[in-house]
Amino acid sequence: MAPAPIRSGDGKKYKLKDLKALGHQLLSSRAHINNLPLLLTFVTPSSPPQHVLESVLSLQSFFTPFIPDLPPPPSASSSLKGETQKDPELIYRTWLRSKFDEFVRSLIDIVASSEAEDTLKEIVFDTIMEFVKLGKGGSFQSAIYHRLIHSIVNMPADIDLLLELLSSKYFKYIDICYFTYISLEKLIQKLEPKEVSTGNIGDGDGRHPRASSEHSIHRVHRIMSHIPPLGCKDNISDSEMWSGSELNAKETSGLSKADGKQLKSEKNANVLSAAKIAKKIRLKFTKAWLSFLRLPLPLDVYKEVLVNLHQAVIPYLSNPIMLCDFLTRSYDIGGVVSVLALSSLFILMTQHGLEYPNFYEKLYALLQPSIFMAKHRAKFLELLDSCLKSHLLPAYLAAAFAKKLSRMALSVPPSGALMIIALIHNLLRRHPSINCLVHKQEDGDTAANEQAKVEKDIPGSEKDDSSDVSKKLGFDHFRDEEVNPIKANAMRSSLWEIDSLRHHYCPPVSRFVLSLENDLTVRAKTTEINVKDFSSGSYATIFGDEMRRRVKQVPLAFYKATPSSLFSESDFPGWTFQYENGEEKNIVNDNSGCGTTTDIIPEEQNELSAKRQRVECSS
Repeated sequence: MAPAPIRSGDGKKYKLKDLKALGHQLLSSRAHINNLPLLLTFVTPSSPPQHVLESVLSLQSFFTPFIPDLPPPPSASSSLKGETQKDPELIYRTWLRSKFDEFVRSLIDIVASSEAEDTLKEIVFDTIMEFVKLGKGGSFQSAIYHRLIHSIVNMPADIDLLLELLSSKYFKYIDICYFTYISLEKLIQKLEPKEVSTGNIGDGDGRHPRASSEHSIHRVHRIMSHIPPLGCKDNISDSEMWSGSELNAKETSGLSKADGKQLKSEKNANVLSAAKIAKKIRLKFTKAWLSFLRLPLPLDVYKEVLVNLHQAVIPYLSNPIMLCDFLTRSYDIGGVVSVLALSSLFILMTQHGLEYPNFYEKLYALLQPSIFMAKHRAKFLELLDSCLKSHLLPAYLAAAFAKKLSRMALSVPPSGALMIIALIHNLLRRHPSINCLVHKQEDGDTAANEQAKVEKDIPGSEKDDSSDVSKKLGFDHFRDEEVNPIKANAMRSSLWEIDSLRHHYCPPVSRFVLSLENDLTVRAKTTEINVKDFSSGSYATIFGDEMRRRVKQVPLAFYKATPSSLFSESDFPGWTFQYENGEEKNIVNDNSGCGTTTDIIPEEQNELSAKRQRVECSS
């Protein structure tokens, strides 16, 4: 006996066995087609999970064989309206199409709902992906997938579960990645505000009039960062396709030769289609990322993009040089944003021929003591060492960096001072022309005259000989506040700051600075220091190294013999103490070498003690 029809508001009165009976009737005979809209009423986020699951399983089994025969959506089949009124079968399939679209919308609502359970979401998500697989007679149904991605981007609930499902199950298929980039590019175009011009791309200020846009930008970035870089696969033919049929030897073993050849040709067609998509996926990847970088990115997303851009994006772009505008603008912002953009900009300059005339001026301006407390200081200093590795750098530029670093060594933590010493060591070894900074004389000798000749070749260099102060002995001509390395007058200065590090309070710094005493111009006897070995240094690492360090000689205060007096003669040079008949006498040595003996009067003991202190201080 068939269950009674469901009335409005009576859905809660149905039991699970009633839904099973409705499903069996729907699958058994076309006469029970009215059970289809009844089961659709239970596919809602507010329905009990058991009822939703049972309805979804029944409706999926019903729609799966009909999907290839369903007509296009009503918007695409407007020309068939006249035929629809005449053909009853077409009317029936058009009605099924409307119910199928309603079913897909209900499934997407459950996935995007915060009320549904995670287990139910996973089952519903797999059902949607099966419809995507079979939506166009076996080919990829991009319309359903686009609606799914659009819902994930704009859903208010957390998307961690859905991202995990996409990453673990579906992003390994090349066609899903391909259509994901297409869907994201369409969504990004809707997020681009019309009032934002291309000159404000990637300003990094994180301000946008609509908070919903920032929410969507975060979601888009999370989805894009979870897609694996499939465009770099060596064997493109081995890439799997979600919508393609995969045949193996077991499936073709029982067929005739003609059928086997036909199936093999179909398999080759599928492989070719996978290869074709793999060739185009790099282009879609490039378009999606370039469109995303045109958005007014929030500051946290902006920093995260710059951190991963050189590894996750640039190697897979069809033309990496297209990022030059975004990176140069980021590099001009200053502060931590410029530090993060340095990695990608360096790759474009060294590997893709980007010309950036003001690169070293911007890099010089980034040298501030705060860099040594930044989170990404290790990567920045490693890149700084790489940028200064070229032997074609002019002497004034290498000298400016060496002098700027040595000045910062006086105000940075000990770990930063160790890295600065390593950087200066490498600079002195790579550029022998700046070794004049190690020993500078101001008395007009030959070295100073040769240095004056070098200054004439420096473009834009300025002299301060007009000032009387600059002529004083010990005056430092280096301009620490100057942001232009050409005008810093580093070649007229010296690395006196490095000499002061010999008396640094931290023993590792004072020991390591002795490495600069070697003649670094002799390249055969010296080697460059790997800056990476010091990049992770901190107070904790320095303390740990000192605790593990084995000290061969421990300084101790001891006496070889029992002392006979409180003070020894070495404590007071020029004074001797003698004891005769219990009276203390003091012999003061004059300039002639003769000593004068004087009796010590008890009243004069305080004055004599003061004299001893003065003599000790003067010695």
